[in-house]
Amino acid sequence: MARSDEAEAFFHAVYTAVQQIPQGKVTSYGHIAKLIGTPQRPRQVGICLKHLPQDAEASFNHENVPWQRVINAKGIISPRSQPSGARNQAAALEAEGVTVTTDALGELTVDFSEFGWFPNVLPSEEGEDE
Repeated sequence: MARSDEAEAFFHAVYTAVQQIPQGKVTSYGHIAKLIGTPQRPRQVGICLKHLPQDAEASFNHENVPWQRVINAKGIISPRSQPSGARNQAAALEAEGVTVTTDALGELTVDFSEFGWFPNVLPSEEGEDE
């Protein structure tokens, strides 16, 4: 199904923002939503990443958008419909040097104090107001 212009713009904003997260860092769905001017839409950020194309020919895809660097606001890798999904995300983060631990409830977690990335504005937008 084709996306509306508004939806296409939102997907583009999410993917562009996620591309700016440095390797070895993570942020939350909510922080990406805030950075793109829609702080009330963290779940929609997750939906965008869920629908990130696998096709390397797509302008935004799994190869050029580091989807693994976005986790929930509690520092937990969100569970997926596929049991291996969270483990795959953890492995991708670990490959970048991010420490992923398993908490008492079996959830995969990342310490935001060590690996968090929470700028006030996107690096690409710094100095635009000057």
